[in-house]
Amino acid sequence: MTEPADRPACPGPTTVLVIAKEPVPGRVKTRLTPPFTPDEAAQLAEAALYDTLRAVRAMPARRRVVVLDGRPGAWLPDGFDVRPQCTGGLDERLAAAFAGSAGPTLLIGMDTPQITPRLLAPALDAGAWDDCDAWFGAAEDGGFWALGLADPDPRLLRGVPMSTGRTGAVQRARLTAAGLRVRDLPPLRDVDTADDAERVAAAAPAGRFAATLARLTPVTGR
Repeated sequence: MTEPADRPACPGPTTVLVIAKEPVPGRVKTRLTPPFTPDEAAQLAEAALYDTLRAVRAMPARRRVVVLDGRPGAWLPDGFDVRPQCTGGLDERLAAAFAGSAGPTLLIGMDTPQITPRLLAPALDAGAWDDCDAWFGAAEDGGFWALGLADPDPRLLRGVPMSTGRTGAVQRARLTAAGLRVRDLPPLRDVDTADDAERVAAAAPAGRFAATLARLTPVTGR
């Protein structure tokens, strides 16, 4: 097993939230089945979560929090607080995650295991919030993979239509309509489908997600 990366020596000004779901077969990555079985999809979800948390652990965050639907497991490294997700739609759950934080906060999900500390460095370094009120990372499917707020106001998320091809555009427009100065992070691909999984694994070949995908055989062709 690969050991988690060492934490950076100097914490930055930003809390990092990871919105996550316990990798239980039949409850995660359901769009991967088929070609993968529910158990294989859960293995891929756990690997994606592991890689995500390993990267976050190496980031210069003021605090690291997993906002979790379910129970912690062996995939959770030390150095993280755990808070339960609230009930309701995704917009309400994201809003509640921000409401439970104070000061500059960056929220990411578990669907982008290709993230690295370097990729998120602009939103986490000491000057990340100079002349900036929000950070936004668009997803290639039209959603968003990262959202940072200098003032974590949950009203900025409530009512945004989630899981649509225009979610990211609506969310970013909500930020600018509120008068926030927004900076952008690079667009990334979420892992939703088997094709997504292959492309993300190719982008991060050294991670556990890529290794897990390589050893799993799709149901078709067995």
